[in-house]
Amino acid sequence: MYPISDMLVQIMNAQAVNKESVVLPFSRMKFDVANIMKAGGYLVGVERKTRKTKKSEHEQIFITLKYDGHGPAVSGIKIISRPSRRMYIKASQIKPVRSGHGMAVVSTPKGIMSSKEARKQNLGGEMLFEVW
Repeated sequence: MYPISDMLVQIMNAQAVNKESVVLPFSRMKFDVANIMKAGGYLVGVERKTRKTKKSEHEQIFITLKYDGHGPAVSGIKIISRPSRRMYIKASQIKPVRSGHGMAVVSTPKGIMSSKEARKQNLGGEMLFEVW
């Protein structure tokens, strides 16, 4: 499966039942995406933690979810690029999400960043998903 998609679905499902946090297996890409969502105001906190078992240690991402007065901060997510259909976009083609009320996440040659930051640095890349 696609790990970013799995992470986003777990966040949406946890917010649907009003959970406070989500724990995911660590990967650098998921950690970067979660930090971008935190910077965009969709999550409260993102931490990298190590869980020790009898024989080994496992790295995890501990995500604290954000709720505003009328519900979850994330009201919708649209996954743009999938393993079967990668979607690449030029910097000039990056448009505002939901008339500026949302955010897109783009994987550029200089790392994963929000669509606003990619447009500011004149970078294109793979459009991962949109969140609003």
